[in-house]
Amino acid sequence: MEKIPNQKEIIDRRALVQSIAKAADKFAPSSFEFRQEILRQFKTSLDHGSKVVEKRFQQSSKGRAMMYAQSFLVDQLIRAIFDVATQYVYQLSNPTPEEKLSLVAVGGYGRGELAPFSDVDLLFLFPYKQTSWCEQVIEFVLYMLWDLGLKVGHSTRTVDECVRLAKKDTTIQTALLEARYVWGDQDMFKEMYRKYMKDVVSGHSREFIEAKLQERKERHDRFGNSRYVVAPNIKEGKGGLRDLQTLFWIAKFLHGTTDISKLVKLGVFTEKERRRFTKASNFLRSVRCHLHYLTGRPEERITFDVQTELAKRLRYKDHAGTSGVERFMKHYFLVAKDVGDLTRIFCANLEAEQQKKSRLPIPRFG
Repeated sequence: MEKIPNQKEIIDRRALVQSIAKAADKFAPSSFEFRQEILRQFKTSLDHGSKVVEKRFQQSSKGRAMMYAQSFLVDQLIRAIFDVATQYVYQLSNPTPEEKLSLVAVGGYGRGELAPFSDVDLLFLFPYKQTSWCEQVIEFVLYMLWDLGLKVGHSTRTVDECVRLAKKDTTIQTALLEARYVWGDQDMFKEMYRKYMKDVVSGHSREFIEAKLQERKERHDRFGNSRYVVAPNIKEGKGGLRDLQTLFWIAKFLHGTTDISKLVKLGVFTEKERRRFTKASNFLRSVRCHLHYLTGRPEERITFDVQTELAKRLRYKDHAGTSGVERFMKHYFLVAKDVGDLTRIFCANLEAEQQKKSRLPIPRFG
């Protein structure tokens, strides 16, 4: 995840750790009073950090930076909560090889991109079987996160289960593609990801590409199969963020990177196309973050009733007989068209590359 400027302004984890230690001196770590006190501290940290992140975003309108900052804030809270569980509440004096956990971010959280009201997707990774200690720590972390008001999607698996399930389920396969170590046993995470890349990714690019393109087609059919709708869905609609993410997933599966500059060097995009890609990606992320803050929920539809305020927040002004909201929506549809153009370019290059390797066509990415 990218370096966040002025991290301490968002959350000072060292100060939080010191405050937790004082609470442990004052209350028995197993007591209700201790849990209530640290929950209060976590809530204070989350509320403060969220306000800083929102203030920075409202000043800059930079959605990508906001998402990275929100992920950083949640990372630090999860690490502190896990440390409380393992160092105070369920401390082990002589842990067995089975008594270890790795906390892994997956999905959008794994990318380090959390919109203001997005789900926090967590994988709890353990070695062989789930011990009572693992269950207690997982429960502690989840209940703390839920009490903080965060929406958490979670799974608990062994390393081998991750690989086995990813082979069968494209959704799990995609989520693990973006897996990112957060805290706990780092060696176990590295082992899981190594096995995943070796057994799931290597040599299976055609199946993954076909699955993602079919998934995209079905999604477009559900959302009307048009970019030009009255209330476009910025995440799932045609020309939206999910289309860009699909390109990134395929690129990472094939080339092991989602760094757009590296994809230019690999010939996937030209420098001009890279600029278009980056502009479209930044614009859509900024609109999505404004939409979440404006509605106070994980809203993804740019409905008629929010378009005027969104245009105002994005600084679109009336100009030459055209209102600010009209200029904003026109820009949105132009960006959605750009996303469509870029996906066609990407797929044409992909098809040419695959045909060189196997002489077999792949489905078109129209």
